[in-house]
Amino acid sequence: MQYQGVLQKMQTENGNPIQYYLVFENDFLNVNQILNKSVEISFIKHQCLNCKLDKPIYRQGFCKSCFFEIPTAGDWIMRPELSKAHLDQEDRDLAYEKKVQLQPHIVYLANSSNVKVGVTRKAQVPTRWIDQGAHEAIEIVEVPNRYLAGITEVALKEHVADKTNWRKMLTNTVDDENLIEWRNKLKQYIPKEATQYFIEDNQETHLEFPVMQYPEKVKSLNLDKTPVYKGTLKGIKGQYLIFEDNTVFNIRSNEGYYVSLTIA
Repeated sequence: MQYQGVLQKMQTENGNPIQYYLVFENDFLNVNQILNKSVEISFIKHQCLNCKLDKPIYRQGFCKSCFFEIPTAGDWIMRPELSKAHLDQEDRDLAYEKKVQLQPHIVYLANSSNVKVGVTRKAQVPTRWIDQGAHEAIEIVEVPNRYLAGITEVALKEHVADKTNWRKMLTNTVDDENLIEWRNKLKQYIPKEATQYFIEDNQETHLEFPVMQYPEKVKSLNLDKTPVYKGTLKGIKGQYLIFEDNTVFNIRSNEGYYVSLTIA
């Protein structure tokens, strides 16, 4: 079987285990169905997710010019505390910014390599946790806009991590944590503007990833350095493909790369 197209973040469906899908322009692949099979990945060209041109990918699947121009790559995406749509102030495209920023957002705790705080739109729960490879997560506050979520995250990351150690996540050297205790402990640090949105009574969400074999020591596949790679797929966690020889491939980091996949 052969598939060809531009890589974009794998779509997911929560289940036991989570189902993963690679979606191309004219085809899609349920990645779970190729576990334990040989997969050859061949890099063909770049294709910016916005302008579709064969230009080097700068960040988030976009070429450099698109990254600094389009509203979907504004600074507030990665730093939600910079959101200004609630003030009716435009960054790059106010209509788009209002659509995304002025909707319910969740501040959460997730445990993928360690306990970390993060922000996502409510509609992205539990997708965001799956993408981070978290085996457990819990909501702390639900606020009406991205700005309030952002300032809450900034306050809480003084007391808990805000980054995932992707190597620990992929080797599964992760301890279970009592996230309810963490949530209650961090309540005192929530900014005054968001305290009314604290979630008092909820439970952890547990996630099961389709992994047959975890790597002992990860080796990251870089298509610019290794344009053709072949290996046996042993697992999927976060947005990573895990291969038998300890190679891991981050689909999210390679958005905008046009590839062919040969399955044997």
